[in-house]
Amino acid sequence: MSCAWSAKIDQYLDSELADAEWTEVHAHLHACESCIAQMLERLQLKQAVKDAGPRYLANPEFRLKVERSVETGVKGRIFRAPLVAGIAAAAALLVFIGFSLHSAKTKAGDFAELADLHASALASANPVDVVSDDRHTVKPWFESKVPFAFNLPELRDSAFVLIGGRSVYFGQSPCAQLLFGSSKHRVSVFIFQNRGTQDTRSVPGNSIATFGSETWDHGGLRYVVVGDMGLPDLHRLMELFRAAANS
Repeated sequence: MSCAWSAKIDQYLDSELADAEWTEVHAHLHACESCIAQMLERLQLKQAVKDAGPRYLANPEFRLKVERSVETGVKGRIFRAPLVAGIAAAAALLVFIGFSLHSAKTKAGDFAELADLHASALASANPVDVVSDDRHTVKPWFESKVPFAFNLPELRDSAFVLIGGRSVYFGQSPCAQLLFGSSKHRVSVFIFQNRGTQDTRSVPGNSIATFGSETWDHGGLRYVVVGDMGLPDLHRLMELFRAAANS
């Protein structure tokens, strides 16, 4: 039977609820199996859309063809100067508003995207594509999946166990996701090329606020640890990656 709270799940995931209402829905999700199942289905759908997006981007030749077609269509037309000025001003205003809204959402959006990827893996029956606790098996698997190389840490005498990994898309670019276990916790380490525009810090009020994060840049790559463990534990895993990268 559908729960009355299910109508607010989409707003919850998109951080569109007021703080008080968001807190109420967040608390309800911890007690309602039906709503949790619906939330996980929506997260998986969101991730499927994100993964499909980069595969169907228009190539440069097609974009150029469209631009030339548009230019040809408007040639020879005569517009009254005040009308043109008004349209230009309105267009400039819309661009400014759109840029401002995009900037306001970026800080929360980047971390939310990684948190969604982590939650989607936890909800999946097959959270990783390569299943192994051997770093010498997992690392070579990524060689044809992502356009960069990275080292995996030695986990002996640590509290972490490598579960496996999968290739995902973050910001329309290939990204390596490594999944680790520690007691009953699951932690993801995302590795992707650093474009200098992502803000992957955890943001209070984010729809996946129960996850913390630790970030680090090295050799043109950005490493982001996401999990429901305390920040000291996430930091310890990041330190293991630091040691591996510098070895």
